[in-house]
Amino acid sequence: MSPGYPKAESFVPLKPVVLHILLVLAAGRAHGYEIMQTAAERSDGPVEISTAVLYRTLSRLLKQGLVAESEARPAPQKDDSRRRYYQITPLGRKVLAVELRRLRSILASQPALGILRTVDGA
Repeated sequence: MSPGYPKAESFVPLKPVVLHILLVLAAGRAHGYEIMQTAAERSDGPVEISTAVLYRTLSRLLKQGLVAESEARPAPQKDDSRRRYYQITPLGRKVLAVELRRLRSILASQPALGILRTVDGA
């Protein structure tokens, strides 16, 4: 990475809302409402991102270079000109990968602690 550019590691740990937005965008570009819906569907409901939080977070992610507005648009009959589409950037993918490795490492260390057995009731 060139001097002057932030390292992916400097962004972690990610706030949950940021993690969910980046996970949605890692699968492809999406507009705001689609991001909210997909995050809720993938989490079976516990993740609810309000409109205000979503757009405030997207604004910050745009400034940080983790997401960008997408120039690509769906076919005109499926599009709404008012929608803004977002996509994850290469830096955003690196940050997401670093965060997922960090979380995997945490989860890998848990069997010795038995925490999930207690939470799951097993």
